[in-house]
Amino acid sequence: GYAEGAKLSRKLGGWQVICWALALSLPVMLALSFATLPPSFAAVGSSAWIGLGYVSLFSMLIGFVFWYRGLAQGGIAAVGQLQLLQPFFGLALAASLLHEQVSPMMVVVTLGVVACVFGAKRFAR
Repeated sequence: GYAEGAKLSRKLGGWQVICWALALSLPVMLALSFATLPPSFAAVGSSAWIGLGYVSLFSMLIGFVFWYRGLAQGGIAAVGQLQLLQPFFGLALAASLLHEQVSPMMVVVTLGVVACVFGAKRFAR
């Protein structure tokens, strides 16, 4: 999906690609939303609604505009490999900001994936 989105964003622009993807997926998402609808929204707090709005607007819509633009400009294969590092940045943020427990095995796996990504980028040339 990222590769096709990046190719399309060269022609249409990143914001148009993500908007079309959202528009085309709307019927399926609406059906799934109604199928999993809770009996009441009374228990849903304002922080949950704010969180949903933030993730929807910034992480999904605006974030993808820049992601597709970066893929189109930097090359799909080169930039796409960087996404493999994203979970580990999340792990580091969770450990530092939220004081989550990070096991030694998590660090070993993180270093292994980072080494593979940098090795793939270096030897791809």
